[in-house]
Amino acid sequence: MDDLFSSSVEDQLSRRAPLADRLRPRTLDDIVGQQHLVGPGQPLRVLIEADRLSSVILWGPPGTGKTTLARVIAGHTAKAFETLSAVTAGVKDVRDVVARAQQRLGERQQGTILFLDEVHRFNKAQQDALLPSVESGLLILIGATTENPYFEVNPPLLSRSTLFRLESLGPDAARELIAKGLAAEGASADDDAIEHLAGRANGDGRHTLTSLDVAIALAQQRAAGEGGGALVTLADAEAALGTKALRYGRDDHYDVISAFIKSIRGSDIDAGLYWLATMLEAGEDARFIARRLVILASEDVGEADPLSLLVATAAAQAVEYVGLPEAQLNLAQAVVHLAAAPKSNRSTVAIGRARAAVRERPSSGVPAHLRDAHYQGASRLGHGSGYEYPHDDPRGWVPQEHRPPEVADQVYYEPSGHGREREIAQRMAERRSSEEPR
Repeated sequence: MDDLFSSSVEDQLSRRAPLADRLRPRTLDDIVGQQHLVGPGQPLRVLIEADRLSSVILWGPPGTGKTTLARVIAGHTAKAFETLSAVTAGVKDVRDVVARAQQRLGERQQGTILFLDEVHRFNKAQQDALLPSVESGLLILIGATTENPYFEVNPPLLSRSTLFRLESLGPDAARELIAKGLAAEGASADDDAIEHLAGRANGDGRHTLTSLDVAIALAQQRAAGEGGGALVTLADAEAALGTKALRYGRDDHYDVISAFIKSIRGSDIDAGLYWLATMLEAGEDARFIARRLVILASEDVGEADPLSLLVATAAAQAVEYVGLPEAQLNLAQAVVHLAAAPKSNRSTVAIGRARAAVRERPSSGVPAHLRDAHYQGASRLGHGSGYEYPHDDPRGWVPQEHRPPEVADQVYYEPSGHGREREIAQRMAERRSSEEPR
């Protein structure tokens, strides 16, 4: 009777389980995304299939499949598989796992894999309790974390583990998950609904399927009243996500980014933020936005405010490291800084002029005094002869020619009077009027 009751409970739970749990992959081939780890011939897949996995740390954003991957490993291994959550477990729980592992190994020569979810939640003492068993091989640790393990995992434990980084799921992976969910529920969806759900996935597969689950429930409720099949519409997707879809066609993509760049170039902070918000609401790729800001920092700000390139590059790194929605703060800061910065396109103009000169004028090559004089025999060829070392001059520079004679009189870079370029212009003028070195 107890077995029948337990079976009934499990059956009811499986039917009531969220869609994300019901669709949880059971084999490596079922996993969506992470092909750099579990694709054919990839290192993690090879180790899993050969049941030769050593201790690993799985690092990635929420909803990228860390727990799923651990469960798939459990299905592929002949070793015992134990699970702990660092949120609720303590040193005593670790010791209990170690004791069972020792008993297993002694009685049945069976190894043990310990999956420790949220491993970064363990403090140093708790992580140290694991170390002897991991070091001896008694336990094979699979640690899962959303935090940078180089900051959150003790170095001795990390050094005994292989780090595998899971990437945020892209739009194609989100669409694949949505297709699997629709098939599992016997439902269909409008293209607009699919794109809206995929665009709001934010790299999180669990969030995507949870939102789809709600949208399907809404569609099924409507279908029951209308007597038709469950068709998920854009309205269902919007309701499931709690957001309105912003229509954003191919032409809009180019028009909006153009307005965005021109607003920042025009030093209009509020307009820059408005177009940034428009792109974010439309599900524009944050990496694309970040790349354009990095380009703009040199193209339209340049040496008028050199810090702008660092700000834009830092925002691009933050997009990769943090991801949306939090990275909207980093992008907004970059927009404010770039729009407020003094503007200059003189670096852009200068490289254009220099490349034109290289294309249009044949060069006699590198002047002899600038050529490499370090290798044996170079001095006999005259390499380096006549070169004056700037650091030997008290001014820190010397007026010597650094280009072939046929282009020596050309000027490519002419600094503006804006921001820091005013200082550059002053230094250049001082050097041009300086006397010949003594």
